[in-house]
Amino acid sequence: MRFLTKKTKTAALGAALASVAFFGGWENFDDRVNFDDSLKTYVFAQESENGADNRAAVEFAEAKGVSYYSSENLKDADDYQKSQCRVDILYPKKPGFATIVWFHGGGLTGGGKCVPSAFKRLKSFQEGRLAIVAVGYRLSPKVPFPVFIEDAAAATAWTLRNIGEYGGDPNAVFVSGGSAGGYLTAMIGAYPKWLNARGADRSELAGLLPVSGQMTTHFHVKELLKYPGDQYNPVIDANAPLGGLSKDFPPTMLILGDRKIEWKCRVEENELMAASLKALGAPLVEFSENAGFTHGISGMGDDIKPELLAEIDAFLEKALALKKSAM
Repeated sequence: MRFLTKKTKTAALGAALASVAFFGGWENFDDRVNFDDSLKTYVFAQESENGADNRAAVEFAEAKGVSYYSSENLKDADDYQKSQCRVDILYPKKPGFATIVWFHGGGLTGGGKCVPSAFKRLKSFQEGRLAIVAVGYRLSPKVPFPVFIEDAAAATAWTLRNIGEYGGDPNAVFVSGGSAGGYLTAMIGAYPKWLNARGADRSELAGLLPVSGQMTTHFHVKELLKYPGDQYNPVIDANAPLGGLSKDFPPTMLILGDRKIEWKCRVEENELMAASLKALGAPLVEFSENAGFTHGISGMGDDIKPELLAEIDAFLEKALALKKSAM
């Protein structure tokens, strides 16, 4: 992938090339990105079909390390909360965009905030209609259950209340996450109490996109709370997304790898989730099993196929139309 910069001619082309992993590639888009580090501004340029240089540029800006807890909330907080509970925001510099809040995976014990490269290949992102909010949240064993769920809810509520300041549409906020992040996504969608505690409500969300998330009680939660039995012994209680289903569930797209090579039982319990939500009359439920993908799909990396990206874009459009019709 090739980059051009707004910096002086002596600005290191190698540094620009090192950014390839950050921006990713995309079909039908020119592989040139202009950026100005001082402004944290990025330009994604689309080339016309005939190769002419009259390209429609989409500018993006980046805000890094923004705390999603207020100074009042952090008055008595420890250094871990102050440093960990922050978001990075990659957003288009034209108003009215939708937003995906992303929770990383890592079994609730590891990982760090990131913007999945696959999301930067979505048509909605490329066209400047989508922002990504990458969330850092506190991890076990540094914090007990359910602090990581509380952080997920706080970050989501912050986005609902503050994305407008960056030009985003607060009525177009989606929540997504991979693996443990998928579990957090589904939990704050399933149980209103988590968002309600932060002054928000799940009805404000445009939709959920958990990627290979556990829909029974998460195996690490069972370990923390000393549940008996093996990690594959399924439990459906108040700590399981499957325990909080209703017809009022937000529009949901469940994304999985191939059941033959995914995490054991993960595809099947998500399939049960989809079937149950449909039976209950939830407004929009989609289930996407992707052949050839292991649990690694939860990272939404460079290997995600265009077909799945198109499915995600289509889901976002349908969910936004549904949200608009209900307003």
